[in-house]
Amino acid sequence: MTETCVILDIGGVLEITPDTGWVRRWEERLELPLGTVHERMRDVWHAGSVGSVGEREVHEQVAARLGLDAFQVEAFMADLWAEYLGTPNEELIDHVRGLRGNCRLGILSNSFVGARERETSLYHFDELVEQIVYSHEIGIEKPDPRAFEAACAGLGVRPENCLFIDDHAVNVEAAQAVGMRAHLFEDNARTITRITAHLNAGPAGTVRRSLPDSP
Repeated sequence: MTETCVILDIGGVLEITPDTGWVRRWEERLELPLGTVHERMRDVWHAGSVGSVGEREVHEQVAARLGLDAFQVEAFMADLWAEYLGTPNEELIDHVRGLRGNCRLGILSNSFVGARERETSLYHFDELVEQIVYSHEIGIEKPDPRAFEAACAGLGVRPENCLFIDDHAVNVEAAQAVGMRAHLFEDNARTITRITAHLNAGPAGTVRRSLPDSP
């Protein structure tokens, strides 16, 4: 196994996650002003993203802050997870699957408590890559440099040999600041081309000629 590495984000990259409008629908249903849900839940959302609350407490806070009964809480959270999980980016997932054995593979994701169980069940990302670093499990979110350092350390690779792929420019810039190569995800074609170029360059700039061309 080479030291060359590719680390990817999940939401907006390996998952296609358009805005479903679920929050606004709940605000209309509850006759709340626009923005009320996020205003009331902001600290809970943050706590869930760094793992300082569990799913049970999230449910309790949703009920208390929005005045929902148990049935409504389940429906509210189902809508949250439907948008969060989106649909799989099959083309990119298939390409990454084909890279196994040619490079180290990892995931670094800003996440929410409960994400690992759901994404493992639906998408089997644990079988796609060697390591998944979730913000809710390490207590650190991108663009904090420590998140990128944790991903590299967990795979035992040097940042300069890693290509990080994310759909947010601030995270791409943060990865570059810690010495990683980075690519802003905009579409599959350009991302696959960038991955191929990275792997052909090889670790520490060594040219690799054994990898197949990108489809």
